[in-house]
Amino acid sequence: MKITIIYDNDPVEAGLKTGWGFSALIKVRKTPLILFDTGNDGASLLYNMERLGIDPVQIGIIVISHTHGDHTGGLLDILELNSYAMVYLPSIISYDTAGRDVITVRQPTQISEDVISTGELKGIEQALLIKTDKGIVVVTGCSHPGVAEILDVALRYGKVYGIIGGLHGFRDFDRLDGLSLICPCHCTQYKPEIRILFPQQYVACGTGLTLEI
Repeated sequence: MKITIIYDNDPVEAGLKTGWGFSALIKVRKTPLILFDTGNDGASLLYNMERLGIDPVQIGIIVISHTHGDHTGGLLDILELNSYAMVYLPSIISYDTAGRDVITVRQPTQISEDVISTGELKGIEQALLIKTDKGIVVVTGCSHPGVAEILDVALRYGKVYGIIGGLHGFRDFDRLDGLSLICPCHCTQYKPEIRILFPQQYVACGTGLTLEI
């Protein structure tokens, strides 16, 4: 698995645009390229993709975590360039996607052999569960349903190796015990506390970050 942060509040690589929002490109074996969320605005998203050498046309799957504009802002821009990607939307989201392959997600959904959606937790948001040789990697948008709820779903599929993405106001830090990778992004309010508690597992998130697992 390889994940590249395309859009985040903070920079990791110079020359990339930042903004309040989140987007990541996920490469998984036997799976088309996945774009998870689309940031706050399409212009910045596409600029960063070009700088990072990512061709929007090559994306095969688009997953939107939840309806907030800082995660959907670039969706229509991507759809204008990419006419065939399969789109996975929580049922709470309604977009004009006429003529496209759109999956409305309510329950846990198998996207590919190694990629599972948690389903629309609490009617709000979906996260992705990626099966790797090291365990399950959880990718979140904002974790509005709660990190604990997301991790509980992930544990049904195996040991959780790590979590990447927005953790919002999460502070039940004991739930992160045993994880080997903790990469809080975007809206996470308690990054300093998480970094102090888990210095070996912590990875600073930001636009341009690439992780291979």
